[in-house]
Amino acid sequence: MLERLLVLFFVVTTLAHAAPAEHVILVSIDGWAHHYFDDPKCHMPAVKALAANGVRSKRMECSFPTVTWTNHTTLVTGVHPGKHGVLANEYFDREQRKKIPLIPDPLFNKDEIVKTPTIYDAAKAAGMKTAGVIWPASRGAKTLDWTVPDVFEQELFEKYGTPELLEDARAAGIPIEKQMEWCKAGNAGKAQRDYMYTLLATHIIKKHKPNFLAIHLVSLDSFEHAHGRQVAEAYWAANDSDNRVADLVRATEEAGIRDKTAFVITTDHGFVTYTKSINANSALKKDGFVKAVLGKSLAPDSQVFAMAEGGSCFVYVLDAANRETILQQITPKLAKLEGVEGVVESKDFDSKLHHITTAQDGREPDLVLLAADGYTFTDSLADSEVIIPNDPPKGAHGHFQLDPNLYGGFVISGAGVKQGVVLDEMKNIDVTPTMAKLLGVPFPDADGRVLNEALK
Repeated sequence: MLERLLVLFFVVTTLAHAAPAEHVILVSIDGWAHHYFDDPKCHMPAVKALAANGVRSKRMECSFPTVTWTNHTTLVTGVHPGKHGVLANEYFDREQRKKIPLIPDPLFNKDEIVKTPTIYDAAKAAGMKTAGVIWPASRGAKTLDWTVPDVFEQELFEKYGTPELLEDARAAGIPIEKQMEWCKAGNAGKAQRDYMYTLLATHIIKKHKPNFLAIHLVSLDSFEHAHGRQVAEAYWAANDSDNRVADLVRATEEAGIRDKTAFVITTDHGFVTYTKSINANSALKKDGFVKAVLGKSLAPDSQVFAMAEGGSCFVYVLDAANRETILQQITPKLAKLEGVEGVVESKDFDSKLHHITTAQDGREPDLVLLAADGYTFTDSLADSEVIIPNDPPKGAHGHFQLDPNLYGGFVISGAGVKQGVVLDEMKNIDVTPTMAKLLGVPFPDADGRVLNEALK
């Protein structure tokens, strides 16, 4: 009798703590702004079917700056950029006096730049199987069982790709040898890249049934950069991304895990269509704060450099001894430039941007400029003009995270998720704690919250 009671207790306890989902698939559609969901010109039937059978948010607040590397890292860490450390798509090295790129993972492995645990770290620690397909800032991640990095170079793609996965891809005819060729092709290669990356992801799903898989789709962002938001080319790319989502759903059906899988379809940022670029370095050159060598490189005696980050500009004071004096001189002048909508001083980084100060992290700037709608920043040292017209219009991101155009889309559907719920608003820091809850893995240090109203 006692033995039967112990068995019953074990079964009940196990069921009480059973994870709502055995598998979570995170799909980032780069540049998928919240307004695409209700736009009648945007045809995304697979994503809308997931939303109808699940939960969506009318808008999702992204991280500042609203750029790819920063926000993809937030999506898998659940913390703000000041904590996870991927502060932008690049940063300015004060000692080397040059920009250091983080996009597309040309230099650093994940452990060198991501300072806090990720959802795939937590899943792996819980004994689960993990996968990442061109997920930004995941190069060389030791806790991804099957992965290819988000890089351009064929050598890096294969060096940091999981050997077994690459071997399987070649045997299956997945065209991984086209990686560099399609990257070099620009927009013409973006749909092919997403096709190839999705083939890799569907192979992983069907063969390995990972508990967590993250995939990054790149087409929409690229076409928005070239043409602006909510234009014919962007609608086409959104539909192409929707087809890739449909491929992933079918893969779970073929793997026999559809009813045990939760899908999270989201993004890194929205977009602004711009017609003018602001070059703060040109303005600073006029006052002698920025000096260039042959219009190409920063002169050793330059006191300031303004690094463009799309719709924001990171201003670095390089003369540390005169930092405060220089900031007092340049801040009001930069604030008055055409197209500059706001200026954020270091003392307000935490409260307004969720960043930390340069005293805490030397990669952080001393001042941040925010572009108005219709504007973006450039930082070419060769320019003499401060305001540069762009014709035809193009698209940009990197703007202030509370700009209405920069909010992202979000859909969650499947195992453990309610049906027919629409949330008014959420934050991207909420994505990881919600996925952790679905998988039943502890994730105690997130800045975000579990979207309990979306879960059964």
